[in-house]
Amino acid sequence: MTDRPAPTVPADKIRSAVLPYRVLAWTTGIWLIALCYEIVVRYVVKVDNPPVWIGVVHGWVYFGYLLATFNLAVKVRWPLGKTLGVLLAGTVPVLGIVVEHFQTRKLKAQFGF
Repeated sequence: MTDRPAPTVPADKIRSAVLPYRVLAWTTGIWLIALCYEIVVRYVVKVDNPPVWIGVVHGWVYFGYLLATFNLAVKVRWPLGKTLGVLLAGTVPVLGIVVEHFQTRKLKAQFGF
């Protein structure tokens, strides 16, 4: 018996919430790497007029990541601390992708899909 509360949603609904979480975790991570590249190009290399739209795209993708992660957290009933940790993982380059891997593996083992 696990110490986690049982989900109030069927496993197929949880499975359908995992896919957007995974896609947006990867997308957020890739756009965050691009944003870091843009910041280095702008402030370290001192290139005039680097692309400024990368930050805007990353911001909107991160917003989608927040929604998808919160949706998943509610369905699997993650505690608040874990939810906040997974949400904030999308603000550190590559960390969101690593956290996604381990959380998805844990959810697949827990719910058998």
